[in-house]
Amino acid sequence: MRNIRARTVLLAGGLSLLVLHLCKDFIDLKTTKTISHLHLNVKRNNPQIRQHIKNNSHVFSWQRCQQNMSIANISGFSSLPGSIKDFLYHRHCRHFPMLLDLPDKCGGAGKSADVFLLLVIKSSPGNYDRREVLRKTWAKERLHNGMLIQRLFISGTTSSGFEKKRLNKLLEVEQREYNDILQWDFSDTFYNLTLKQILFLEWMERNCPNARFLLNGDDDVFANTDNMVEYLQSLKDNDGSKHLFTGHLIQNVGPIRSSGSKYFIPVQVQESDSYPPYCGGGGFLLSGYTALVIYNMSQSITILPIDDVYMGMCLAKAGLGPTSHMGVRTAGLHIPSSSVDGYNPCYYKEVLLVHRFLSAHMFLMWHRIHDPNLKCGSS
Repeated sequence: MRNIRARTVLLAGGLSLLVLHLCKDFIDLKTTKTISHLHLNVKRNNPQIRQHIKNNSHVFSWQRCQQNMSIANISGFSSLPGSIKDFLYHRHCRHFPMLLDLPDKCGGAGKSADVFLLLVIKSSPGNYDRREVLRKTWAKERLHNGMLIQRLFISGTTSSGFEKKRLNKLLEVEQREYNDILQWDFSDTFYNLTLKQILFLEWMERNCPNARFLLNGDDDVFANTDNMVEYLQSLKDNDGSKHLFTGHLIQNVGPIRSSGSKYFIPVQVQESDSYPPYCGGGGFLLSGYTALVIYNMSQSITILPIDDVYMGMCLAKAGLGPTSHMGVRTAGLHIPSSSVDGYNPCYYKEVLLVHRFLSAHMFLMWHRIHDPNLKCGSS
């Protein structure tokens, strides 16, 4: 009898381990979307758990993605820069724990159609001064022409050790005061900008699927968001439910093969010598419809580290294309003469977006273009 009991215990233990192993594999194979739906269902059904998840956004999170070591076997890998090697090792990684979440930012998925323009601003943790200026200027949450403008900063993590903890704590403090940050636990580097875009689009599909339009841009652009609302309101037969993707159009270009360039893309990352048409990533406008199309297309397109090109690749796969808007100047604004002030507000009053502004210039320009005494004319 004792031997039978012992065998029974061993058999039960073995089955338990097998079940745990199968459960782990099952969870690892699940998509973020499935876990997100579980997340939402739990929140709806239990107020205490809902609050716990809000305070601990890591409850439903992905395990750390492992390097694909086999990538080191590709031809020429050993001669690549470290940043490219790191990108290739982790290129397959698309799921990362969320450190800061705002599931109710748009009023919940069902009410997200109330958001006319969602400002999605790429910002690294250390860029506190930029975020503060934007909150007081063009990214201020408000109504313009009766249309709701909402703001989100999207971020990863930077540095390591105590510095990483301090910067994460900074974002936590900002979150408590402003409720405007989404943060994932991935390294916020240039080569991970595409990952940042995909993670945001995944979040949008879950929490803000019906937002009408989006401005997607950097935290160093000057954006005349009043003009953007007026432009978007003027569109005929498009309330955000049809295709729109417009900005500074770039076409007939391909990967830069020079290793000294910030935008270096070796053949190990992309063999093709051409890119599809795309809009400069400093800032572009798109409809909510197009944002979700891009997200769906991204599921079957290998990540390219140049995020604006990757958006163009997703559009091309969907049979859609970007368009040019003369009011979007991601390459900067051309001032006709060096004898005039390059920051004269009359040059900026009618544009939609200009890339690369210092925080002080941003603050001043916003107030100058809204000065009721500002006079602009041929004189």
